Amino acid sequence: MSRMRVVQVSSANGPFEMVERDVPTPGSRQVRIKVEACGICHSDSFTKMGAFGIQFPRVPGHEVVGLLDAVGSDVPEWKLGARVGVGWHGGHCGHCTSCRKGDFITCSTGQIPGISYDGGYADYMIAPFEALAAIPDELSSAEAAPLLCAGITTFNALRHSGAVAGDLVGVLGIGGLGHLGVQFAAKMGYRTVAVARGTDKEPLARRLGAQHYIDSTTQNVAQELTKMGGARVILATLTDSKSMSDAVGGLGVDGKLMVIGASMQPMEVPPVALISSRRSISGWPSGTARDSEDTMDFSVLSHIRPLIETYPLERASEAYERMMSGKARFRVVLTMQPSESAR
Repeated sequence: MSRMRVVQVSSANGPFEMVERDVPTPGSRQVRIKVEACGICHSDSFTKMGAFGIQFPRVPGHEVVGLLDAVGSDVPEWKLGARVGVGWHGGHCGHCTSCRKGDFITCSTGQIPGISYDGGYADYMIAPFEALAAIPDELSSAEAAPLLCAGITTFNALRHSGAVAGDLVGVLGIGGLGHLGVQFAAKMGYRTVAVARGTDKEPLARRLGAQHYIDSTTQNVAQELTKMGGARVILATLTDSKSMSDAVGGLGVDGKLMVIGASMQPMEVPPVALISSRRSISGWPSGTARDSEDTMDFSVLSHIRPLIETYPLERASEAYERMMSGKARFRVVLTMQPSESAR
């Protein structure tokens, strides 16, 4: 039987371990993907810490791109050799209340690669066919991988935010999510304001399309947004709940704070700050495979690309620490070529 490399976590808060396993066989409604690239996301920390009742050992990774290597007997349409991706949404039941409404991303028993089943830190991966997204030819596998989580989350949140072309949209945080959020916001026709700590990210933010920049260390974010007329939407991509809370005052009438930065910290907002101008706070999960395809198609059309650093699979632990340090510019992607160096 053929063997493959996987990088797994064997216990909560345990180290990454590279081991060999047998190459798995897909079930009737599953496919096997020969992985070419897998993004490293901050949410991979859930696998490391053993959240959501994870059964160990577990292989992390939910930004997976590769080629269909085997297809189950009941898989419709997908053909061997197709280049596909699997993101945060890794499958749904099809019969819960949300699924019966077609709202698959909120499935009560929805699956997540790297949490519900083994993910993409591996040479091969098994996935249900409903989780598959087609990858456009114009995107390399390493470029496509971050769009399956960071990309879809920012794109989907913005397009469902209620903002229209010409509205003022602030992007809070210019990191792995935010650098994509700025690009999407600008290409969607919003007056885009990038908000970050310090001035070092201002040149990049403007190159990515931001018309305005706010340094949150020297300027009051809410006051500056109010001077511009108040934001229709603030896309909160960071995980600092205080920064999110402080920005609410910068929303205009009917403005909305869209929270996509996953944090366990509570937010504190005075009710009057919401009531007075009909402001609201909303969260947004990622999206389905169809949403991933929309994200990638828009990225190709609008010439949007994630800024990435690549590492070979055997350096997964180093790559993960690079991501967690916050020093990566801006997404870290594992590739399956043993000889590839980080760049």
